[in-house]
Amino acid sequence: MGKHWADFQYEIYLNGMTGAVPRLPTDLTRLEELTEQRLGPGPVGYVAGSAGNGSTARANRAALERRRIVPRVLRDVHERDLSVEVLGRALSAPLALAPVGVLSIMHPDAETAAARAAAAQGVPFVLSSASSTPMEQVAEAMGDAERWFQLYWPRDPEVARSFLNRARAAGFGVLVVTLDTPLLAWRPRDLDQAYLPFLHGVGTANYFSDPAFQAGLARPVHEDPNAAVTHFVQMFADPAKTWPDLAFLRENWDGPIVLKGVLHPDDARQAAEAGMDGVVVSNHGGRQVAGSVAAADALPRVAEAVGDRLTVLFDSGVRTGDDIFKALALGARAVLVGRPYVYGLGLDGGPGVEHVIRCLLAELDLTLALSGHATPRTIGPADLADGPV
Repeated sequence: MGKHWADFQYEIYLNGMTGAVPRLPTDLTRLEELTEQRLGPGPVGYVAGSAGNGSTARANRAALERRRIVPRVLRDVHERDLSVEVLGRALSAPLALAPVGVLSIMHPDAETAAARAAAAQGVPFVLSSASSTPMEQVAEAMGDAERWFQLYWPRDPEVARSFLNRARAAGFGVLVVTLDTPLLAWRPRDLDQAYLPFLHGVGTANYFSDPAFQAGLARPVHEDPNAAVTHFVQMFADPAKTWPDLAFLRENWDGPIVLKGVLHPDDARQAAEAGMDGVVVSNHGGRQVAGSVAAADALPRVAEAVGDRLTVLFDSGVRTGDDIFKALALGARAVLVGRPYVYGLGLDGGPGVEHVIRCLLAELDLTLALSGHATPRTIGPADLADGPV
């Protein structure tokens, strides 16, 4: 029998007998509003903002809301097990924390707090290349817990190779390569505040601590931080990358490789043909292409195209446990969640992240049981119906 995540609700009720209530809402859709009230407009806008007028972020939510769960009854759901196997790894639940950069703008404990929270709850933490904390420090905070490394593929191949070597040495087991950000999108909330943390050396910890990056500087970072920032900006992403370049990754990484930002089934097929291990169906939470297809609308076609050859993961728009259920029913093996845990971090540090994880998995556990399932492995398209638009 697996862990019953739903028991978290009884823990809350029992604590309530002593007058204690949760520090954060258990309806995670309320976290964004609270974060807006408590944090500055720059950091909040950077996390909550989207490309253009936000149409893609709204479409992500609408695509999940439109699909409705069809519960089944008189099925034995007394014993439940949320565990799944993903990329050869046994996970306690079909959930990981998505890569989100520059977490120090939300809380001084930044990635370290989020990583510890993920480790404490037994879910993988995906560290962004653009973190505020060097990858080795995050790895040390996690002990032997499951951790993956997200790569923004830089122009300089030596820096890319160095990142991969460092990540492997620090115990990161899966490489997640974000492909939808060869350029930063038009993001009005950031533009209106003229807010880009990287220009102030925030979110550059992995670069500034990297020997290959440092080799391209005339003077050490601390002696000329502006030159270091300029060097970072010039190499952060490479719009010239194409499919044949994936061979470089396979030559320099001996573990699973997952391509993040895939929305078209033909791109997923090319990923399989290139020897990749998985894809994340994602539109970067609506942050890159205004007017893009909703990630949940793209998911079924990608899963149908490559689900038998690749591990299909999902992110973009996930806010609740029932969202996770729907993504699994549409063909995802597991789900990455981003903004909710970042809001939890901003509001209450590491405990806030743990609260978000426990709420998501308690709600997923209950949604499974109340829909007639004892395990995520039995969920499928027949468990959903399209509701009114």
